[in-house]
Amino acid sequence: MNKLIKKAKKKKLKSKKSEQQFIFQLSSALPSIDAQWYAVNTYSGHEYKAIEALKTRIRTMNLEDQIFQAIVPIQSKMVIRRGQKVKIKEKTLPGYILIQMVMNDNSWTTVKTTPGITNFIAIDNKPSTIPQKEIDQIVKTVEEDKPKYQTPFTVGEVVKITNGPFTDFIGTIESVDTKKGKIKVLVSFFERETPVELDFLQVSKEL
Repeated sequence: MNKLIKKAKKKKLKSKKSEQQFIFQLSSALPSIDAQWYAVNTYSGHEYKAIEALKTRIRTMNLEDQIFQAIVPIQSKMVIRRGQKVKIKEKTLPGYILIQMVMNDNSWTTVKTTPGITNFIAIDNKPSTIPQKEIDQIVKTVEEDKPKYQTPFTVGEVVKITNGPFTDFIGTIESVDTKKGKIKVLVSFFERETPVELDFLQVSKEL
């Protein structure tokens, strides 16, 4: 029983670790000059499993010199949970994997028939290439790791201030800043509407 629990914990830790990763080496070979990037569809939530399956197929089919890397774009977000700010990682393109490969009949078939992968993104039945500059921008954005706040608030919504000098004031949200996790609330102060900048944690929807 203890062995099973330890095994389950290891599997869970491995899964968490892979979900923090976004670039995956599919083979030990360096990308050749004619390698390009393509996007494939996967079953929802199966991106990482599909990558592991693809690694196995590449080895089995001896295609290490044709399929090189995969990317699952992710981004950081700050969410409010139980009154606390929590940093999480989310996929920016759920259901998609970006793959660097040399396109030919063998590599196309190997990728397309990998469990979890449904199809290539194509135009007129021809897999569409993704420019390297777009891949570079995706990698740069992920590596910069500038989290945005996932906000439950919308402009025009009425909220109650729960902390600070305006505690218990009722106001209307004028603007939402998802980068800083701040909102501006218009409150009536001496019969004048005054904008007050507040943290997400300082307001509540419960009036």
